[in-house]
Amino acid sequence: MDIIFLHDLKVDTVIGIWEWERKIRQTVAIDLDMAADICKAAGTDSVEDTLNYKLVAKRVQQFVADSSFQLVETLAERIAEIIRDEFEVSWVRVKVNKPGAIRGARDVGVLIERGTRPDSS
Repeated sequence: MDIIFLHDLKVDTVIGIWEWERKIRQTVAIDLDMAADICKAAGTDSVEDTLNYKLVAKRVQQFVADSSFQLVETLAERIAEIIRDEFEVSWVRVKVNKPGAIRGARDVGVLIERGTRPDSS
């Protein structure tokens, strides 16, 4: 199985548990790795035969911008659900970074995998 990836997608959203965080928008950075079979697309050279990462990016950006979760764990889980359900992806890895959340750390976040792992071939 092949992997289509989209990394460092930055979106401003309301995220956090503290009262001050509920009043501002913070930037999160999202990495997506998605299982896809690109053989047909490689043969036809047509975007209709592949996972259109532009559509995925737009959908995730809109969802995240409109959301207001307390936990990055919840945000990551919902992103994974959207990708699997709406784009018919069998496996997805979602990483959500919340830069600046912990003083002294470059970023903090979660990394989840959902679905059936792609084979190594």
